[in-house]
Amino acid sequence: MVGLAGEVEHASALIHTLRFGNVYRQALGAKTYLAFTNVRGPANCPVMIPLMDKHDEGRRSHYLTVHAAIPDAPAADEIVVALGAATGGRPHHRIGDRYQDLRELGHDPANPAAV
Repeated sequence: MVGLAGEVEHASALIHTLRFGNVYRQALGAKTYLAFTNVRGPANCPVMIPLMDKHDEGRRSHYLTVHAAIPDAPAADEIVVALGAATGGRPHHRIGDRYQDLRELGHDPANPAAV
């Protein structure tokens, strides 16, 4: 989240790098890409952080969004980087199995490029 005197590209330049993403993934032991959101706004601007399974981006039970705001940040010339995490998926998810859906549509879940 970047303050109003900045540009979304300023924040993106910090996080969309291998020096950030790969180090963060390695620290978590994750295999998937990092879900992200870019926001420009004043202090207390709401930010929504998308979550997913760290080993399987298609595992729907872990699709969740964390909502946050910091009352005094970002100032106009500040950047806030917020990371979200959970210890598991939603407790009683009913969203179904993406891989079963793919099979029913005639796709091979083991070959994501074919989707």
